[in-house]
Amino acid sequence: MTEIISVITTGNGRDIIENIGKKLVEMRLAACAQVVGPIKSIYWWKGKMEEAEEWYCILKSRKDLYKKIEETIIELHPYEVPEIIAAGIDDALPEYVQWVEDETGLPPQT
Repeated sequence: MTEIISVITTGNGRDIIENIGKKLVEMRLAACAQVVGPIKSIYWWKGKMEEAEEWYCILKSRKDLYKKIEETIIELHPYEVPEIIAAGIDDALPEYVQWVEDETGLPPQT
């Protein structure tokens, strides 16, 4: 079975995050993109505590596509250092895993 992942990125505008999500789904690098927000982020940046309204993009994909997803987000994202994190999914409904595989192109070669 293919290892699927959930990839998260955040951004300071709904349009920006929706554009990233749509592009990744169009490219078949993600089976789906869920846009959630707004959220309030509190973080350190360049020695100063910051607060910002941001939006989440949660992507479902395959682990072998992570680097291409990361490259695409960096290309489209306005942040100097965007949040791009991936978490493996230990258990999932087999039909859901199959759907992710089907919607992200051919299964990985072994």
